[in-house]
Amino acid sequence: MFFSLAEKQVHGATGAVNFEGRTDPIVVLIHGAGMDRTVWSQQTRFLAHHGFRALAVDLPDHGQSEGPALENISDLSDWVAEISGHFGEKIHLVGHSMGALAAVHAAGYHQDSISTVSLLGVGASMPVHPELQEAADANDVKAAQLITSWGHGTRHHLGNNPTPGLSMTGGTQALIESTSRGVLGVDLAACSSYEEALVAAEQIKCPVLFLLGSEDKMTPRKTAQPLIDAVSSDKTVVDFPKTGHMVMIEEPDLVRQKLLAHMSV
Repeated sequence: MFFSLAEKQVHGATGAVNFEGRTDPIVVLIHGAGMDRTVWSQQTRFLAHHGFRALAVDLPDHGQSEGPALENISDLSDWVAEISGHFGEKIHLVGHSMGALAAVHAAGYHQDSISTVSLLGVGASMPVHPELQEAADANDVKAAQLITSWGHGTRHHLGNNPTPGLSMTGGTQALIESTSRGVLGVDLAACSSYEEALVAAEQIKCPVLFLLGSEDKMTPRKTAQPLIDAVSSDKTVVDFPKTGHMVMIEEPDLVRQKLLAHMSV
């Protein structure tokens, strides 16, 4: 579906279920750097058939949403809060990686807009390896290759795609390679420069769910702990052994079950 925020067209996937005319609570799923709504394909349709209006959005200048790309996490957070305002109700928020940082900031500073927040592949800080940032800034395919290699756990480099016949790592690399020119560099710079995660986390009042991969090389599990400790509201932490950064792709069924349980309380 398409809708407008600040006179810009936004695209989101609804799990092929009609969004309009329903009163079910809204869950908004936010993707990470250089990606789009499709990373949530294994969760969106499920949630749409289990009591939610699911909306996996393309961030500005990603997928089919209009640009330009937003250059910092605070602006991404404000943009997410505008979705709540657009529909006139609180939203459940799910974020991965860069999207998780935006979700933390939104839950902390836009409390009236967020019912619950779920965070995947998140850390209290997300520094970007200089080699990766340089490749992304140069629009070099090496950036997609590095993220794909570092982003998946060991066993998922060997297959295990829930959709038979598709390559998990191949799909990730193809998605990042399809990102608009210059956008990945902007995204990664936004992640590396963000320093307010702990302060934002301390402000969160809604329930928080952490879904973390023990083999995450992009945001190692230990980097999430200060963020977990900073949250004083109700929180649940789920660790996925042998899982990397792309938690929702690598463990799709467990992720959707945990999300459903968290948002249905």
